[in-house]
Amino acid sequence: MRNFVELPAWTEEDLGIALPDSLHAVSVCLPNWKAVVDYEEGRDRVVRKMRAGYPRFFRHPSVERLFEVARKELTREGESVVLFPSRVSAQRAQRFVERKAEVATRIASFHGVQALIMPEKALPMALNYWRFSGEVVSSRQAMDILDGKTPPSGRSKILRAKIGKIVGVGKDQIFVFSSGMAACTSVLRSLPGLRMGKKTLQIEFPYVDCLKVQEVFGNGVVFLSQGQGESLDEALHRVRQGEFAGVFLEVPSNPLLRTVNLPLVAEACRISGTPLIVDDSTACPGNVDVLRYADVVTTSLTKWISGGGDVMAGMACVREDSPFSADFSVALAGEVSECAPLYPGDSLALLSNLRDSEPLWDAANQGALALVEMLRNHPAVDQVWHPSVTCRVEYDALRKPNGGYGGLLSFTIKAAKKTAKLYDALPFCKGPSFGTTFTLLSPYTMLAHYHELDWADGCGVPSHLLRVSVGTEGGKAIADAFREALDRL
Repeated sequence: MRNFVELPAWTEEDLGIALPDSLHAVSVCLPNWKAVVDYEEGRDRVVRKMRAGYPRFFRHPSVERLFEVARKELTREGESVVLFPSRVSAQRAQRFVERKAEVATRIASFHGVQALIMPEKALPMALNYWRFSGEVVSSRQAMDILDGKTPPSGRSKILRAKIGKIVGVGKDQIFVFSSGMAACTSVLRSLPGLRMGKKTLQIEFPYVDCLKVQEVFGNGVVFLSQGQGESLDEALHRVRQGEFAGVFLEVPSNPLLRTVNLPLVAEACRISGTPLIVDDSTACPGNVDVLRYADVVTTSLTKWISGGGDVMAGMACVREDSPFSADFSVALAGEVSECAPLYPGDSLALLSNLRDSEPLWDAANQGALALVEMLRNHPAVDQVWHPSVTCRVEYDALRKPNGGYGGLLSFTIKAAKKTAKLYDALPFCKGPSFGTTFTLLSPYTMLAHYHELDWADGCGVPSHLLRVSVGTEGGKAIADAFREALDRL
């Protein structure tokens, strides 16, 4: 079927060869297009200068120091170590590494975290688990361990209550994790159909690791790259037949900002009793209400909810009247307490950032509209993706009464070969992630799909696509800066 791809669970060969050298989507400033390419190629002139990056991909200096201390204290010659936040997480990583790399490993307690010790050749596999599971040791936790500090009180109930007010639910429906991917992975593990050997269904082109986690930790995934037309009709027929363990989608999708007909998908899931999992990280839960249709909503709190770009966290929110509510609540409570809890220091940082989150959403919503209008009217621009112009009817059906269209947008220019020149000229911070107070420009496809550009292009995501996370500098100022750079092409 067109736009329909059956992706099996990843094989040992896939994991051993395709992933260890992956350097996708690290949070680092890449000021020009050549730096992007050199970074993806792993060239020393860029990689050796990196001091920090997105925590699932690049270990913070404090985390790296903690790894080194653990290596010196716990390993023998020819061994490496990866630290995990809990015993359960380390045990799952152990099973994963031993199965995929065919090596023997061991686990040791280390200053409140857990060390997985393995032969050096198995280190890439352990880091794959760290990346995809999102079960990471945060920089704040590492610093406290190195400094010999006692973990602070994290005020979990207060944090969940404040997030619940944003979503419109009680705190007992909110489960907070160490990262957005940890929340996604935990929800995947909680699907009853997974234990029956069923695959999952991903509708629309998603953030790269949301798809990868279903391949790595599930039974394989059926991927529908475009959630419209006959392809969607056939997918929903399969959903109604009860073929899938769960259905995953984003509102809107990342990076094409498309919104599927969520009520239609939800009805198909209801008929077969299939859990529906929706991620609203891109839009921000302050703008949309998807919980009335989803059984579980996942959110990267790292993004719009935090806004500061200085804390990793994720959330899963269970719909109270979902037929799966009790099962998910029990399973996710266990995952939070035993596997990937948010470190108390990160909880306090997130609470602090929440005080300024609503002004960020408002500024980003308005600024994005101004930038979209300018881009759509500029003769050098080819296509613009944003919920205000992309699948607007479907998005409006989910938008809150006072919600906006979000601060994330993507665009391409007509002269694709001049994208590098435009990227270099734009006076904004450049790198992955989104939802920060400052405008952030990302060469999204180059960072997320560098080693599969043809595949991404076949899914409608061109290599010269630029994604913009609009900050608080003011819509006119941001639009003027883009206009000036476009005028010079």
